[in-house]
Amino acid sequence: MKVLICYYSTYGNVYRMAGLVAEGVEEVAGAEPLIRTVPELMPESLVESNEAMKAGRELQKDVPKVTLDDFKEAGAYAFGTPTRFGNVSSQLKNQIDQLSPLWLAGELEDKPAGVFTSTATLHGGQETTIHTLMAPLLHLGMIPLGVPYSITELFTTATGGSPYGPGHVAGGDNKNPIDEHEAAICRALGRRVAKIGVRLAGG
Repeated sequence: MKVLICYYSTYGNVYRMAGLVAEGVEEVAGAEPLIRTVPELMPESLVESNEAMKAGRELQKDVPKVTLDDFKEAGAYAFGTPTRFGNVSSQLKNQIDQLSPLWLAGELEDKPAGVFTSTATLHGGQETTIHTLMAPLLHLGMIPLGVPYSITELFTTATGGSPYGPGHVAGGDNKNPIDEHEAAICRALGRRVAKIGVRLAGG
Protein backbone atom coordinates (compact mmCIF):
# COMPACT_ATOMS: atom_id res chain seq x y z
CA MET A 1 0.00 0.00 0.00
CA LYS A 2 1.59 3.23 -1.17
CA VAL A 3 1.50 6.36 0.97
CA LEU A 4 1.87 9.39 -1.28
CA ILE A 5 3.76 12.19 0.46
CA CYS A 6 3.01 15.18 -1.74
CA TYR A 7 4.63 18.46 -0.73
CA TYR A 8 5.91 21.87 -1.74
CA SER A 9 9.02 23.42 -0.17
CA THR A 10 10.73 26.70 -1.00
CA TYR A 11 13.82 26.46 1.20
CA GLY A 12 13.91 22.73 1.95
CA ASN A 13 12.32 22.57 5.39
CA VAL A 14 9.08 20.92 4.29
CA TYR A 15 11.16 18.62 2.08
CA ARG A 16 13.08 17.45 5.16
CA MET A 17 9.82 16.96 7.03
CA ALA A 18 8.57 14.81 4.14
CA GLY A 19 11.57 12.54 4.65
CA LEU A 20 10.72 12.14 8.33
CA VAL A 21 7.09 11.35 7.52
CA ALA A 22 8.41 8.71 5.12
CA GLU A 23 10.49 7.19 7.92
CA GLY A 24 7.29 6.75 9.92
CA VAL A 25 5.56 5.10 6.96
CA GLU A 26 8.45 2.67 6.61
CA GLU A 27 7.86 1.43 10.16
CA VAL A 28 4.49 -0.02 9.11
CA ALA A 29 4.40 -3.47 7.54
CA GLY A 30 2.79 -3.41 4.11
CA ALA A 31 3.26 0.33 3.58
CA GLU A 32 5.61 2.07 1.17
CA PRO A 33 6.29 5.84 1.09
CA LEU A 34 6.30 7.70 -2.20
CA ILE A 35 7.74 11.23 -1.97
CA ARG A 36 6.68 13.64 -4.70
CA THR A 37 6.80 17.41 -5.11
CA VAL A 38 4.75 19.84 -7.19
CA PRO A 39 5.69 22.39 -9.86
CA GLU A 40 7.07 25.78 -8.87
CA LEU A 41 4.85 28.74 -9.70
CA MET A 42 7.21 31.57 -8.78
CA PRO A 43 9.00 33.25 -11.70
CA GLU A 44 12.40 31.77 -12.48
CA SER A 45 13.93 35.23 -12.17
CA LEU A 46 12.75 35.46 -8.55
CA VAL A 47 14.24 32.10 -7.62
CA GLU A 48 17.51 32.90 -9.37
CA SER A 49 17.80 36.19 -7.50
CA ASN A 50 17.57 34.53 -4.08
CA GLU A 51 20.46 32.33 -2.92
CA ALA A 52 18.37 30.55 -0.28
CA MET A 53 15.69 29.68 -2.82
CA LYS A 54 18.30 28.43 -5.25
CA ALA A 55 19.80 26.24 -2.53
CA GLY A 56 16.36 24.86 -1.71
CA ARG A 57 15.71 24.01 -5.34
CA GLU A 58 19.10 22.31 -5.65
CA LEU A 59 18.39 20.23 -2.54
CA GLN A 60 15.22 18.86 -4.14
CA LYS A 61 16.38 18.55 -7.75
CA ASP A 62 16.02 14.76 -7.83
CA VAL A 63 12.49 14.59 -6.37
CA PRO A 64 9.98 13.60 -9.08
CA LYS A 65 6.91 15.70 -9.76
CA VAL A 66 3.64 14.13 -8.66
CA THR A 67 1.21 12.73 -11.24
CA LEU A 68 -2.48 11.87 -11.23
CA ASP A 69 -1.48 8.20 -11.36
CA ASP A 70 0.47 8.68 -8.12
CA PHE A 71 -2.71 9.93 -6.46
CA LYS A 72 -4.83 7.18 -8.00
CA GLU A 73 -2.53 4.35 -6.95
CA ALA A 74 -1.92 5.51 -3.38
CA GLY A 75 -3.97 4.20 -0.48
CA ALA A 76 -3.12 7.08 1.86
CA TYR A 77 -1.70 10.59 1.68
CA ALA A 78 0.39 13.13 3.59
CA PHE A 79 0.45 16.69 2.30
CA GLY A 80 3.24 19.11 3.21
CA THR A 81 3.28 22.87 2.73
CA PRO A 82 4.89 25.99 4.11
CA THR A 83 2.34 28.40 5.47
CA ARG A 84 1.45 31.40 3.33
CA PHE A 85 -0.28 34.05 5.44
CA GLY A 86 -1.93 31.31 7.49
CA ASN A 87 -2.90 29.33 4.43
CA VAL A 88 -1.67 26.55 2.15
CA SER A 89 0.95 27.50 -0.46
CA SER A 90 -0.38 28.27 -3.93
CA GLN A 91 1.91 25.62 -5.41
CA LEU A 92 0.37 22.75 -3.45
CA LYS A 93 -3.17 24.12 -3.74
CA ASN A 94 -2.72 24.37 -7.50
CA GLN A 95 -1.89 20.67 -7.60
CA ILE A 96 -4.88 19.75 -5.46
CA ASP A 97 -7.11 21.84 -7.74
CA GLN A 98 -6.11 19.52 -10.61
CA LEU A 99 -7.56 16.43 -8.90
CA SER A 100 -11.06 16.94 -10.30
CA PRO A 101 -10.90 13.91 -12.65
CA LEU A 102 -10.14 11.62 -9.70
CA TRP A 103 -12.70 13.41 -7.51
CA LEU A 104 -15.44 12.91 -10.12
CA ALA A 105 -14.58 9.21 -10.35
CA GLY A 106 -14.53 8.78 -6.57
CA GLU A 107 -10.92 7.56 -6.71
CA LEU A 108 -9.84 9.44 -3.58
CA GLU A 109 -12.73 8.54 -1.30
CA ASP A 110 -12.21 6.72 2.00
CA LYS A 111 -8.45 7.17 1.94
CA PRO A 112 -6.72 8.66 5.02
CA ALA A 113 -4.76 11.90 4.70
CA GLY A 114 -2.67 14.06 7.02
CA VAL A 115 -1.04 17.48 6.72
CA PHE A 116 2.29 18.88 7.89
CA THR A 117 3.64 22.41 7.66
CA SER A 118 6.54 24.75 8.37
CA THR A 119 6.46 28.39 9.46
CA ALA A 120 9.08 31.08 9.99
CA THR A 121 7.74 32.06 13.41
CA LEU A 122 6.23 30.30 16.41
CA HIS A 123 2.76 31.76 15.82
CA GLY A 124 3.02 31.89 12.04
CA GLY A 125 -0.17 29.98 11.22
CA GLN A 126 0.66 26.28 11.55
CA GLU A 127 -2.79 25.33 12.83
CA THR A 128 -4.75 27.54 10.44
CA THR A 129 -2.75 26.21 7.49
CA ILE A 130 -3.53 22.61 8.41
CA HIS A 131 -7.20 23.40 9.05
CA THR A 132 -7.48 25.23 5.73
CA LEU A 133 -5.97 22.35 3.78
CA MET A 134 -8.27 19.81 5.43
CA ALA A 135 -11.31 21.47 3.81
CA PRO A 136 -10.46 20.41 0.24
CA LEU A 137 -9.42 16.96 1.52
CA LEU A 138 -12.94 16.53 2.89
CA HIS A 139 -14.39 17.63 -0.44
CA LEU A 140 -12.27 14.98 -2.16
CA GLY A 141 -13.71 12.30 0.13
CA MET A 142 -10.51 11.67 2.07
CA ILE A 143 -10.42 10.93 5.80
CA PRO A 144 -8.38 13.66 7.54
CA LEU A 145 -6.07 12.49 10.34
CA GLY A 146 -4.07 14.30 12.98
CA VAL A 147 -1.63 13.20 15.66
CA PRO A 148 -3.14 11.92 18.94
CA TYR A 149 -1.84 12.83 22.38
CA SER A 150 -0.51 9.31 22.86
CA ILE A 151 2.45 10.85 21.03
CA THR A 152 4.13 12.30 24.11
CA GLU A 153 6.17 14.84 22.13
CA LEU A 154 2.99 16.86 21.76
CA PHE A 155 3.32 17.63 25.46
CA THR A 156 6.99 18.60 25.25
CA THR A 157 7.40 20.41 21.93
CA ALA A 158 8.25 24.07 22.37
CA THR A 159 8.17 24.89 18.67
CA GLY A 160 6.18 22.99 16.05
CA GLY A 161 3.51 20.31 16.08
CA SER A 162 -0.06 19.97 17.34
CA PRO A 163 -2.84 17.37 17.36
CA TYR A 164 -3.77 18.70 13.92
CA GLY A 165 -0.43 17.65 12.44
CA PRO A 166 3.35 18.08 12.49
CA GLY A 167 4.86 21.54 12.36
CA HIS A 168 8.32 23.09 12.25
CA VAL A 169 9.49 26.58 13.13
CA ALA A 170 12.20 27.38 10.60
CA GLY A 171 13.09 30.86 11.85
CA GLY A 172 13.28 34.13 10.01
CA ASP A 173 16.26 32.90 7.98
CA ASN A 174 14.66 29.47 7.40
CA LYS A 175 17.73 27.74 8.83
CA ASN A 176 16.50 26.26 12.12
CA PRO A 177 17.05 22.49 12.13
CA ILE A 178 14.07 20.23 12.79
CA ASP A 179 14.33 19.36 16.48
CA GLU A 180 13.77 15.94 18.04
CA HIS A 181 10.20 16.72 19.12
CA GLU A 182 9.16 18.01 15.71
CA ALA A 183 10.82 15.01 14.05
CA ALA A 184 9.02 12.54 16.31
CA ILE A 185 5.66 14.12 15.48
CA CYS A 186 6.46 13.88 11.74
CA ARG A 187 7.23 10.18 12.07
CA ALA A 188 4.09 9.66 14.12
CA LEU A 189 1.93 11.12 11.34
CA GLY A 190 3.61 8.83 8.81
CA ARG A 191 2.96 5.78 10.98
CA ARG A 192 -0.67 6.69 11.63
CA VAL A 193 -1.56 7.45 8.02
CA ALA A 194 0.15 4.22 6.92
CA LYS A 195 -1.46 2.03 9.61
CA ILE A 196 -4.95 3.23 8.86
CA GLY A 197 -4.33 3.08 5.13
CA VAL A 198 -3.24 -0.56 5.40
CA ARG A 199 -6.31 -1.40 7.48
CA LEU A 200 -8.70 0.26 5.07
CA ALA A 201 -6.99 -1.47 2.16
CA GLY A 202 -7.68 -4.81 3.83
CA GLY A 203 -4.08 -5.48 4.89
